[in-house]
Amino acid sequence: MRMCIVTGASSGLGMEFAKRILAGGEVDTVLAIARRRRRLDELSKLSGGRVTALPLDLTERESAEKLKKFLAENKPDVRFLVNAAGFGKTGRYDEILRQDTDGMIDLNCKALVDVTLTVLPYMHKGARIIEVSSVAAFQPLPSFNVYAASKAFVLSYSRSLRWELFGRGIHVTAVCPYWVRDTEFIGTAKKSAGKNAVRHFPLASRTKIVVSLSLFASKINLPVATPGIISFIVRLVTKVIPREIITAVWQLLRKI
Repeated sequence: MRMCIVTGASSGLGMEFAKRILAGGEVDTVLAIARRRRRLDELSKLSGGRVTALPLDLTERESAEKLKKFLAENKPDVRFLVNAAGFGKTGRYDEILRQDTDGMIDLNCKALVDVTLTVLPYMHKGARIIEVSSVAAFQPLPSFNVYAASKAFVLSYSRSLRWELFGRGIHVTAVCPYWVRDTEFIGTAKKSAGKNAVRHFPLASRTKIVVSLSLFASKINLPVATPGIISFIVRLVTKVIPREIITAVWQLLRKI
């Protein structure tokens, strides 16, 4: 059974990845992981039952064990793993609740690694891993500090894992999108309390475009995908302009 596993599949990028990969014909089924069972069940109905819902809160310690048990019982041939689960809160260090800070680290970093390590024994030559990072990974972002740092971790982890899996023929791509308008991410970020929260998200991308470009980058085995003109420009700029200058510019733009 050729399978694709997608975390964060109940909405946004995760749901779009699940739909597009399933429609591509390279897998027989999708294992959709997210907290909201109702959303996952709706996705399963739309796919004609080719999506298996596995409702898990990946910040809970037992979730990795539940996933491990499912894989051991079904022994799938995992052709795709897409780690799209994640969230961000904006605001200064003293404006974000500690539980939200811990939650970002647990979901964006720890859960991503746990899922990847749990799934890897079921992946073989030609399989592809897509780890969803962010354009925020390329530089420090005051008032978005923990989220940006967590995505920098994802980027670094993905680059290193790519080399470690080279001999097994498994491709790893870190996807670093700019703001994505038609997802729940911006709404969640806007709910942050405090005067330092990010309120404006100019020139945001669209889910379909981000997923299309990301899947193409994965197909041609790029280590990093910047799916959109803004994310591509930011990636280039951060290579040549000192981070302190970029950080100062971010501080100015954030207040517009």
